[in-house]
Amino acid sequence: MARRRVAVTGLGVVSPYGGGLDDFFERVLAGESAVRWMAVDEKPRPIQTPFVLCQGFEPERELGKPLASMMERFSQLGVSAAFAAWRDAGFAKSAADDGSDRSAWGCFWGTALGGLSAHERGSRELWLNGRERVSPLSVVMGMNNAANAHISIQFGLGGVSSSHTAACASSTIAIGEAFRRVRAGEAPVMVTGGSDICQSMSVVRAWEAMRVLAKGDADTAWRACRPFAQDRDGLVLGEGGAALVLEDWDHAVARGARIHAELLGYATNCDHTHLVRPDRAGQVRALNAVLADAGLAAEDIGYINAHGTATPEGDPIEVQSLRDVFGALAPRLPVSSTKSVHGHLLGAAGAIEAVVTALAVREQAIPPTAQLRGRIDPACEGVDHVLEGRRASGLRAALSNSFAFGGSNAVLAFGAPA
Repeated sequence: MARRRVAVTGLGVVSPYGGGLDDFFERVLAGESAVRWMAVDEKPRPIQTPFVLCQGFEPERELGKPLASMMERFSQLGVSAAFAAWRDAGFAKSAADDGSDRSAWGCFWGTALGGLSAHERGSRELWLNGRERVSPLSVVMGMNNAANAHISIQFGLGGVSSSHTAACASSTIAIGEAFRRVRAGEAPVMVTGGSDICQSMSVVRAWEAMRVLAKGDADTAWRACRPFAQDRDGLVLGEGGAALVLEDWDHAVARGARIHAELLGYATNCDHTHLVRPDRAGQVRALNAVLADAGLAAEDIGYINAHGTATPEGDPIEVQSLRDVFGALAPRLPVSSTKSVHGHLLGAAGAIEAVVTALAVREQAIPPTAQLRGRIDPACEGVDHVLEGRRASGLRAALSNSFAFGGSNAVLAFGAPA
């Protein structure tokens, strides 16, 4: 079967900056940090850490009170992002409004934690507050497929609806698998992306126990996440949601849709070596595989949106993998990690970074690793670290990397709209 071209016709984000899509990209391009100091009076010990929150997000305003009340926050963020992407793609909410046959249209969604907070809240009610029962909505709010179920219901999508969980590669894999469905001609339209929240007591405490969270204080929280920097000391957690509408190219052209970018290729594999330690060989295989899948050569790539979490071990291995794949081209290969400004959104990380990468090729502009500022770890040298946002006329293709706990690697290749 001939491969179909896949257009990105809708993009939506719920980000810590508030505002719309263009405002989001402008701030990321400017290196404006959304990291703030989070202090929560939790017993037995307060939580104090750099964090990224979607301040100002009002789910009842975005979704309406009846719908929002049926959702945990990860679903509220995800469905709101999907609504924004759907509007951006120019589709009516109801098939009856535009006469479309959506029986084969579907939704693939990524989340790492899903509705964990709903279950945590129920446990607190039972064991700490002495309640005899929990909310009857706990199951449907806490299930990991809640977001994609709501999206499918809201838009009347009759095709496959699936939730993907693979730590911080979750939404990249969801996007990639949705891409495969459209490319194979199985679905003309797919809604895809991811959402997560990380500010529950147990989640923050768990990451704190692993000793991978960035340190900081209220005055310096904005610069806490410093991927590739010599003085980096860990990642910054965050919350958010991002969505893409993927569409058969001919279908998009026939209806006169605006095309942000073309999704050219996708690859995923497993390191099969360690639960939390990244593996250079596995990342190299994934990078080579996405180039082959997209029909691209190394010299076609003009930007890498790196996984770059600012952990001591992960950053050098990713750079080494890029050097292995790009060889003599690596010193001129622009690389940045936008987690430096929007934090690590776990299961939503790949989706928000996919949006950034799609906008980079659309706008011909490359965002920076905002907090690097020249203090590069010698082990991370050998690529063109982007220290300030730059224009990139002629940017034809870019990659978005997600390298996750569990050994899951996933990479997406985006091309400029033609």
